[in-house]
Amino acid sequence: MALQQLENAHSDEQMQECIDNCLEAAQVCEWCADACAGEGEDMARCIRLCRDVADIASLHARFMARNSGYHQELGELCADLCEECAEECEQHDHDHCQACAEVLPKCAESCREMAGA
Repeated sequence: MALQQLENAHSDEQMQECIDNCLEAAQVCEWCADACAGEGEDMARCIRLCRDVADIASLHARFMARNSGYHQELGELCADLCEECAEECEQHDHDHCQACAEVLPKCAESCREMAGA
């Protein structure tokens, strides 16, 4: 297999991993935002960030799936939001918040890699 083909195969694997990470992040953030809605007013920032991540992560996954020329810019934004949301969720003891804090750094890392690709 030629070097270019190997690079493309690796790139496809990275993209699929990032798509999977984005979809997992969107799912856990939807769960967290919904659960936080019943936790009281002090959870407003967590809810907002989780909703933002859910929207951006699912959009980023769709952009990558169709090989949009804009997926890299969106990947940078997704990574930033994932990191900010993970920091917020780490501050709360709820299971749903801790799940976000665990999943989002992996998504942020793969989005950054795709943004730099």
